[in-house]
Order: sequence, then structure tokens, then C-alpha cells
Amino acid sequence: MDWQLASEGFKTYLRLERSLSVNTVDAYLTDVNKLIQFLEAHKISKSPVQISSEDLKKFIEWVNYLGMLPPTQSRVLSGLKAFFKYLLLDDHISIDPSSIIESPRLSRKLPDTLSFLEINNLLSQIDLSKPEGMRNKSIIEVLYSCGLRVSELCSLRISNLYLDMHYIKITGKGNKERLVPIGNEAVKYLEMYIQQSRNHIKVKPGKEDYVFLNRRGNSLSRVMIFIIVKDLAEKAGIKKNISPHTFRHSFATHLVEGGADLRAVQEMLGHESITTTEIYTHLDKDFLRETIIQYHPRS
Repeated sequence: MDWQLASEGFKTYLRLERSLSVNTVDAYLTDVNKLIQFLEAHKISKSPVQISSEDLKKFIEWVNYLGMLPPTQSRVLSGLKAFFKYLLLDDHISIDPSSIIESPRLSRKLPDTLSFLEINNLLSQIDLSKPEGMRNKSIIEVLYSCGLRVSELCSLRISNLYLDMHYIKITGKGNKERLVPIGNEAVKYLEMYIQQSRNHIKVKPGKEDYVFLNRRGNSLSRVMIFIIVKDLAEKAGIKKNISPHTFRHSFATHLVEGGADLRAVQEMLGHESITTTEIYTHLDKDFLRETIIQYHPRS
């Protein structure tokens, strides 16, 4: 049984036997695709029925290295557990390799943020002489300027760019749309990428409206964005465990520290509840110390 056949069977099982929605089914299939991408990246030729517990452990280590947060890792593992349960129920395998794999512990620890200097340092590592240089530059600029989720970045459409008005339209969770302001630097590099780099790519049919493409003319995957960010962080000598979400977190943290209204930040991030946005009101020790020195009468 190859991966395509297994994925098609899994899809049928989820729709007919478990009666899951189209969006939920797509999420499960995306989790399986992440495992396939891991195998391809490490040149591991194994069919679904040959996957072992050790393979899955290495996969979890890989997604952790890419910077996926524990909640994301847990959700991906949940999708893979459902996949191997399907293979077991259909007698394709006799032992479920995912049964002994534990989900990562979830904690309320906030991810690292990057300072403005660290973000500039990371951006300076991008080689603009390379074909993908301008694309990667605009990716980082947009992530930090707009505080997007990685899925929102991957699905960003040219038809939703209103750069002359410094706005972009985002389709977020639950297919909810919102308008997000975009800064001058992000607009500048996004326009340069679209006009000078993207127009030289032979775009695959159906992908014409996607902003960010790979060299084969296909839309970029979430995993590719993680890899781009990780590679730049290593080149910049940044030791923090960063991911695309780090730029979203830094965007919100810098706004709140600068005095932005929490409701405005909530709107830009696309949070349904203000409670979710309140996690960004954390301030680092240096900022707190500087605030006390500046404003406390006994300082």
C-alpha cells in the first residue's frame, strides 16, 4: 500500500465512518502529509505499513526542531494516531506504531520573542542575489509587519493585497476575513518580490493568485516557511527556539509594549476573545525594570 492509496482510504474512512466535516478531514490529511514530507526530507523510503514507532519519534523531534509549538505537535500527532488506527482497523497493519508515542506536554509558557535588533539581524542574513532572496525577505517582513499565522501567510492571495492603501485582507480561522494594516517596509519588499522575482516563475495552474510560490510555481507549504525561518535564525546566531509564530508574538508584544490599545491588537490578530490577546501583555524583565526606573518616584 502506497501513501496515495492509504490517504484516499483514510479520507473515505473519516468522511463515511466517522462523519467528520470537510475541514476536519483536510486537517487530518495535512497531518499525514507532514509525515510524508519528513520522510522525503530525510530520504526514507517506507510505505505507510512499514512506519515504526522509531520513525514517529524522529518525526516528532523534527517538527520540534522546526519550531512547531507543543499544541501544534499534539494536534499533528492526534491526526497521525487516527491514521494508524484506520490502518489497524482495515487490517493493513497488525501493530499501531503510534500507540506508544506520547503527546508533548502542554504548558502555558509563552514562546520566545525577538527584539527589533534581532529581527533586523535575521533579515540581514538573507542573500538578495539568490532567486528566493526577495521572496524570503518579504515573507519575514510580512510576518512581522502584520502578525500573521503561518497558514494565513501561505494562503495570502494577490487579489487580497491593497498595498496602495497599506492593507491586506486575511482569511483566518473559521474562514473569517479581516483587514490588517501593513507597514512601509513590508509593502516595499512585497512589491519588489511580485514585480521582480515572482513574475519570472512559471506558475502552476490554480496557483496564479497565491502570493508566495516555490521555484516550481507551487504555493509554499507551512513546513517550508518553518525551514526558512529556522535557517535564517541559525545564520544570525539566534539561540532562541523560534518559528514563524515568533514573529506574530513579537508583533503583538512590541505593539502592546509601545502602548497600543489591546482591542486594536485583538482585531489585527484575529482573536475572537480579548482573553487570548491578553497573553501578549507579558513584558520582559528589562522592560519592566526600565519602566520602574523611569516612572517610580523612589527610583
